Amino acid sequence: MPDPTSELPFVILDALRPISQRRILNRRGSAVWDVETETRRYAVKLGYPIAPTPEWPAQPWTALAPAREGAVFHRLDLDDIAYGEWELGTWNIQPWHEGPDLYGLWEPCRADGSAIEPHVSVALSCAKALARLHAQGWSHGDVQPAHFIIGPDRTHLIDLALAHGQPVPPSYDFPYRGCLVHYEAPEISRSILERGVAEPTPAADVYALGASLFISATGWRAVAYPDDASRPQQRKAIVNATHRPVNMAGPLGVLINGMLAYDIEKRPSIDEVVKALN
Repeated sequence: MPDPTSELPFVILDALRPISQRRILNRRGSAVWDVETETRRYAVKLGYPIAPTPEWPAQPWTALAPAREGAVFHRLDLDDIAYGEWELGTWNIQPWHEGPDLYGLWEPCRADGSAIEPHVSVALSCAKALARLHAQGWSHGDVQPAHFIIGPDRTHLIDLALAHGQPVPPSYDFPYRGCLVHYEAPEISRSILERGVAEPTPAADVYALGASLFISATGWRAVAYPDDASRPQQRKAIVNATHRPVNMAGPLGVLINGMLAYDIEKRPSIDEVVKALN
C-alpha cells in the first residue's frame, strides 16, 4: 500500500507554495514536514488513524491531533497558524523553531566518564516555557524532552495536541489517555489504569518536567521498569514504585527530587521551579 504521507496534500501545497519540503518524521499516526517558502520556514503536521495490530488497538484520535493542536494555538492567540482536514485526517501549519531538543542538547552530560554538568540556565528556560503555558490557563499533558526546542533566543514548548484548559472544537476533541509513560505522573498513570482516561494538570506537568530533566541529564528513566514492559506494566511500575535516586550535584538535583514527589501536594509549582532556578 502506498504511503499516503510521502507527499504533501494539495491543500498544503496550495496554501504555502513551498520552495523546499522534507518529511522528517512519520510514526504513531503523525507525519511532520519541514517546509520552506519564499518568506518563512514552517512545520507541517499530518494526522492519520493508526490501524490495529496484534499488540495495539486502533488509535483513531491521532487523525484529529493536528487540528486539535491548531485549535489550541488559536486559543493562545499565536500567529501564523492554520489547520484543517485532508483525506485521512487533519493537518496544521505552524512556524518552524530552530534548535536542538533538551535530550539532544544534554547528550554530552550522559557520555561515559563525562564531567560535564547540565546547565541550570537550560533547565530554567524549559521551566519558563512551561510557566508561560500554565499562566495562560493550560496544562500541556505531554511534557517530554523532545518537546522543548532550545532556540538561540528562547526555548519553545511544542506539541500541544494534548493540552487541556479551555474548550476546543468538539469535532476535533478526544479523551486524554495519557502520554509517553516515562514522563507520566503517578496520578495520571493510576487514572489511566483504573478508568482509561485522565485529566492533565499543572502538577502532572511539573512531574513530567522533572522526569524530562532527569533522563536528559542521566540517560535513566525516572522510574525503573524493563525495556520490553507493556504500557500497563509501565504504568503499574510508576504507580507502585518510587523513582530512582536523583544523584545530581547542586540545586538542580534537589529540585528534580522535589518535582518527582509521589504526592501532588509535595511538588513545587512551576513558578516555584522557576524561582528556584533563577
